[in-house]
Amino acid sequence: MNKKDLELLIGEKYEFDIKAVLIKGWETFRVIPFYSMAYTLLILSIQLMFMVYVPDFIFIFSLFLAGPLFAGFYLVANKISQKEEVIYPDFFGGFGYYIPIVLVWLVGQVLTLLGLFALIIPGIYLMIGYMFAVLISVFFGLDFWNSLEYSRKLIHGNWVKFFIFGLVLAVLNIAGALVFVFGLVVTIPVTYYAIYHLFENLTKNIISED
Repeated sequence: MNKKDLELLIGEKYEFDIKAVLIKGWETFRVIPFYSMAYTLLILSIQLMFMVYVPDFIFIFSLFLAGPLFAGFYLVANKISQKEEVIYPDFFGGFGYYIPIVLVWLVGQVLTLLGLFALIIPGIYLMIGYMFAVLISVFFGLDFWNSLEYSRKLIHGNWVKFFIFGLVLAVLNIAGALVFVFGLVVTIPVTYYAIYHLFENLTKNIISED
């Protein structure tokens, strides 16, 4: 898969059913619930340790660890989609793409923050537009800039629908946080599994052609 494949999708108004995507994310979670919760708890524990013991260095987690850690959900969702057996170490597969993911994560966050500081709306636009950037970097092997740009271009055609989807995911995780925070060990993996399946469905035609 390469840029030419992605070019075929740009400009199209991709329609999707938000409820169906969330159900698919939930179904993936149910395949490996304990692994998913244990891995999420590990991520939250690492983040909490930074916040409590070295708050001045929380940026290290946000910029250099969060991306590869969360990317693990995508890689596991891909294995489940391919009906492959999943073992717990598979969640750490994001570190096998460490440099590309960190560059996408870092540049994407910087550009989003600049957009928020400037006029707010550009930042929100980019926040949603970069939803698929890590996925494109991992599964299409593109550099950080092309990953960010192709993600934005793919989502631009139906940005409002993707915004609503992102809003639903945000509300879902807020609800998870309100359930004594424990709910996050369910809502976070479901969120990333849902995003993966949305991306997989969007790109399934060019994937099948490969």
